[in-house]
Amino acid sequence: MKNKTTAIFMAILAAALYGISSPVSKLLLIEIPPTLMASLLYLGAGLGALLINITKGFRKKERIEANLTNREVPYVLSMIFLDIAAPICLMFGLTMTTAANASLLNNFEIVATSIIALLGFKEAIGKRMWIAIFLITLASIILSVEDISSLSFSIGSIFIIISCICWGLENNCTRMLSLKDPLQIVVVKGLGSGIGSLIIALVLRQYSTNLLYLSIALLLGSISYGLGIYLYIMAQRELGAARTSAYYAVAPFIGVLLSSIIFSQKISISFITALVIMIIGAYFAAVEHHKHFHMHEQMSHEHRHNHGDNHHNHSHDYKVDSDHSHIHTHEKIEHIHKHTPDMHHVHSH
Repeated sequence: MKNKTTAIFMAILAAALYGISSPVSKLLLIEIPPTLMASLLYLGAGLGALLINITKGFRKKERIEANLTNREVPYVLSMIFLDIAAPICLMFGLTMTTAANASLLNNFEIVATSIIALLGFKEAIGKRMWIAIFLITLASIILSVEDISSLSFSIGSIFIIISCICWGLENNCTRMLSLKDPLQIVVVKGLGSGIGSLIIALVLRQYSTNLLYLSIALLLGSISYGLGIYLYIMAQRELGAARTSAYYAVAPFIGVLLSSIIFSQKISISFITALVIMIIGAYFAAVEHHKHFHMHEQMSHEHRHNHGDNHHNHSHDYKVDSDHSHIHTHEKIEHIHKHTPDMHHVHSH
């Protein structure tokens, strides 16, 4: 339960960091075009994580996190492609529909992530979690638009739904990498998606020569996106894709609160209503307990672990008291205990 509580905190903190990026980005968009802004945020995340990785390389300590390998290449490439494709689909959608309609439809990402996690990645989602997903999605919808009549379906709406599906699939691909070094993932995700978005920005002739604004955007990306993605991945290790996505939905609320402070916007009744529903949804997600008799098949893999969780009982030729990483084998075992859909509990129900 301690690991679950920590993971929930990380997911909410990741959402807070992402929520900070929206109002600050709005200020920077005065000088920086949208596509270039998205590129700089990702590049800032990748460059910041790369600098930390280089610094860590000079320290001669036992490796704690597992490096990415060739086995993860399909998920890495999919993650980068989807991170580039989703915003493009969203931009096409925005040109063919209203901003209110786009904001409303964007909430489909939580549902898409959960359905893909359930059907494509065999992630267990219980009744309480489905209630939480429903309430959190409802809260996000209430927060998005004041008039439900603004919802309309068109070709633009289809593009926005496709972007949500892309992000939902990307969330699940990232989850499949969550046992690997999160800093490496941020580097690959940030630089890959950032360079891809930068190429698109240059093709669209979206650029800026304001060095101060460009520098602030990179710094914002390193903190808001870089640290945010790192925490998001750490949360996915324990919670899985669907649950992390549900907690991450708090980001728009934090963005609205900050916008109200920065731009002197009034807090509406719809915001208070949505916040109450969000809190109830978060409660259902937090109190969900998943406990049953299950089997772990024999498998070998590498990731950060310790020997105090009853799942890593292999021996060493030397004394190990803390977290470490190496290739190890899990023997086939059957037992019962409370668990979340982490990468060690991808079993059928």
